[in-house]
Amino acid sequence: MLPLAILAGGLAARMRPLTENIPKSLLEVAGEPFIFHQLRLLRRQGIDDVVLCVGHLGWMIEERVGSGEAFGLRIRYAFDGPRLLGTAGALKQALPLLGQVFFVLYGDSYLTCDYKAVEEAYKRSGKPALMTIYCNRGQYDRSNVVFGQDGIVCYDKKNIRPDMLYIDYGLGILQSGLLEKLPDGEPADLADVYKALARDGMLAGYEAPERFYEIGSPAGLAELTAKL
Repeated sequence: MLPLAILAGGLAARMRPLTENIPKSLLEVAGEPFIFHQLRLLRRQGIDDVVLCVGHLGWMIEERVGSGEAFGLRIRYAFDGPRLLGTAGALKQALPLLGQVFFVLYGDSYLTCDYKAVEEAYKRSGKPALMTIYCNRGQYDRSNVVFGQDGIVCYDKKNIRPDMLYIDYGLGILQSGLLEKLPDGEPADLADVYKALARDGMLAGYEAPERFYEIGSPAGLAELTAKL
């Protein structure tokens, strides 16, 4: 399967004070750091090559996770450097480790969809990028996607429309060429990349049948802890 990048470099401001001294990926869920659960899930899905894009307190993640041998994975690290690069900036910096096409997963997401089916849907689409989506209808967070027969018609996290029934599920596939034009070492947001791709008809969609779980909010952390 494709290599996978985990975006785990943010400040996790919504989870303070829990994240004042540890990165969000190391928050305890059901007795273990969240990332342990996340990595075991990825291995069960057939993923074996992971790049962790880390920034804030990223050395702590590397110290706990190591090379990935304990999880049956090869894990490498791409550090932001002296300033946070944002989600797209971090991916741009990690491109030498990721190859031409790769999965990208938010660092606070626990997603039980079929990753192999997502990869197959991407290949069938003929588009350079794919976003997994869920028919949320405003239930778990604000819906932000309009999905049509030809893929993602609109994606916008700021300007919410009544016809946005779907939400970004947290897993995507990108061709590296989509990020190569971003300026080196400069912050950039993956949401802006997705928004432009949707506008230009270049973003395929895969509808996940089951809900997403996340630890980006106190409520989300409590829900995932109960599930696991």
